[in-house]
Amino acid sequence: MPESTYLCIDLKSFYASVECVERGLDPMTARLVVAHPMRPSGSICLAVSPALKKLGVRNRCRVFEIPKSIDYIMAVPRMKKYIDYSAEIYGIYLEYFSPEDIYVYSVDEAFLDVTHYLKYYGRTGKEMGLFLMEEIRRRLGLRATCGVGTNLYLTKIALDIMAKHAPDFVGELDEETYRKRLWDHRPLTDFWRIGPGIQRRLAEHGMHTMREIAQAPEDWIYRLFGVDGELLIDHAWGREPVTMRDLKAYKPRSKGLSNGQLLPRDYSFTEGKTIIKEMVTELCQELTAKHLVTPVMSLYIGYGSSSGGTDGSSSHGHTDAYGGDEENMGDGGSVTMMEPTNAEYLWIPAMVELYEKIADSLRTVRRVQFACSRVEKENCAWQMSLFDYTEEAQEARKRQKLQQAALEIQGRYGKDAMLKGIDFEEGAMTRTRNHQIGGHKSGE
Repeated sequence: MPESTYLCIDLKSFYASVECVERGLDPMTARLVVAHPMRPSGSICLAVSPALKKLGVRNRCRVFEIPKSIDYIMAVPRMKKYIDYSAEIYGIYLEYFSPEDIYVYSVDEAFLDVTHYLKYYGRTGKEMGLFLMEEIRRRLGLRATCGVGTNLYLTKIALDIMAKHAPDFVGELDEETYRKRLWDHRPLTDFWRIGPGIQRRLAEHGMHTMREIAQAPEDWIYRLFGVDGELLIDHAWGREPVTMRDLKAYKPRSKGLSNGQLLPRDYSFTEGKTIIKEMVTELCQELTAKHLVTPVMSLYIGYGSSSGGTDGSSSHGHTDAYGGDEENMGDGGSVTMMEPTNAEYLWIPAMVELYEKIADSLRTVRRVQFACSRVEKENCAWQMSLFDYTEEAQEARKRQKLQQAALEIQGRYGKDAMLKGIDFEEGAMTRTRNHQIGGHKSGE
């Protein structure tokens, strides 16, 4: 079997680079941040151009952290524009590779299995990566970095750790060069899937590098991390058994839907109820559009830094990055229906009741997260029985038809074509979210 060759291509400061190109600026030299100018200075910059990074401005920093002495352009997020650019880049890949050999990891990053293409194109893995990077730059004006590896893990590490320091922005690894060059690399958080928590637990047992993990007794690793220890041991040695074919063939055992938002300010308990109703409506619409139903819906409430009283006094002084305080991150719960359903008229009162039960009415709400589990296909192949002609059953069918009709109108004329009265109440977010993608302005 020939040794596999994978590429992982990532666009440099993607959102900021797109905004530079749209303005006729060089993405590598222009000073630009992507952020909401109308939001408080504590809002996070979605992207920072490479030129600002060289001046010490961190990626994903808050606006107020940018030194006042630095002149820069602030660009309003345009998520639809970024998705369009991402689709064009994917189109470039499709000109040279089969979709079965491409795995889109994020809007600005993709893995490619080029093993069986190198001989055809007469290029090495690195040459193939450089060629694609140049195609992206020539056609779209965007700069990219590339990792080249003999397995998916090494490819990702070559991108994340090595490519950014290479003159040509390409990093290349196999198992031997990984152990030679990166076994003693610090910090461990530079490696994929190792966060601060895992790093701390490893440090408590005297392990600070991949070499020390690889040479540690395996039973220690399993005792610390359970079955996840197997993955950590493999990665310490530079091994990865999962292939592109495995990624493409993966099917989750169960499916779910989720919906969440970080509110623009602290909401009172009553205002939070408005958000609950809006978000449940949105989830039910998504379920209906996809012909899905669910028996279980979960709710998580993250609190803000101020109390819900009228005096505006703060009940907790410190707020974390998510809008909740360290002492109490939030409350959660779930509701289970007798039968799976996507009906708004059933889910809205059920989730409002749950909210009233679990949420602290004396505290403000800053984050709301919903999740539907055990989602399944809606069974429409049924015949009405004698009991379906009851007044209650007929009313239920009428409500479902209205829900479907509203969805069809929105699909034809836009989401704002059909709104509820609650969407015009103080603090309602539906009209704003209708023009967002991923919680940011779509730019349309």
